[in-house]
Amino acid sequence: MELGKEVNSNLENINENNIEINNNNEITNNLVTEEKQRNFLDSALGNAINNGIDIGIRLLLPDLVENQIINLKDNLLKYGISEGINKSINSAIDMGKDALGILTGNFENISQVQNVIKSGGILDNVSELIDFTLNKVTKAGVIDNSISKLIKKGKDVIISNVEKNIENTFSNQMESLEFLGKYMNNWNEYYNNRDFDGMEKEYNKIKKELKELMPLEETIAKARKIENLHTLIKNNGKNFNISEEALQLAEKL
Repeated sequence: MELGKEVNSNLENINENNIEINNNNEITNNLVTEEKQRNFLDSALGNAINNGIDIGIRLLLPDLVENQIINLKDNLLKYGISEGINKSINSAIDMGKDALGILTGNFENISQVQNVIKSGGILDNVSELIDFTLNKVTKAGVIDNSISKLIKKGKDVIISNVEKNIENTFSNQMESLEFLGKYMNNWNEYYNNRDFDGMEKEYNKIKKELKELMPLEETIAKARKIENLHTLIKNNGKNFNISEEALQLAEKL
């Protein structure tokens, strides 16, 4: 999409002083889809669950040396715990959405996601997964039966750490969302004061924070508006003398 300093009603008069808004910009292309949201949760919650299991095992088996812990975790992964975690997350999403009446569409906010995950029984899923995987590795003879029994007996310690990590994940999401709102407000203040250097500083913070956040339509829409205006001014040599038509179009793209 090309924008000139003087834009007619049909946006057809393009000249050598054109200002280009690059449709390949990072925020512009970060469209919110159910698949992207699920992929984000698979990664964020997957790491939280995996780390919770790791911490729990270390607490339950303090006498094992690092190599033994690594070997134990490698065997659990080999026998399906990694794949099982992803299935547990997606099962929790589906069951939670159904329980809360969210049958179609994307998540709208972080609190909604948190409620869905809780309603979907994610901790019960992980608990069953641990039992299932331990039975497999014990039956295969790759983990001693005594160790398997110790882990099962102290499984509540593992689940407690998993729960804590999941809660921390959502707390971090809420914190990132607050920071993002602050940076967006700062950007708007610099924009109103025609301070491009200040805008650039906050814009970089916005992009960084978005990488840590689950994609949500309202959040992306606000960021996209800032990106378009920022790019428009930057490509105009940091000159704020942009036609009203071009500014209005940038806000709508």
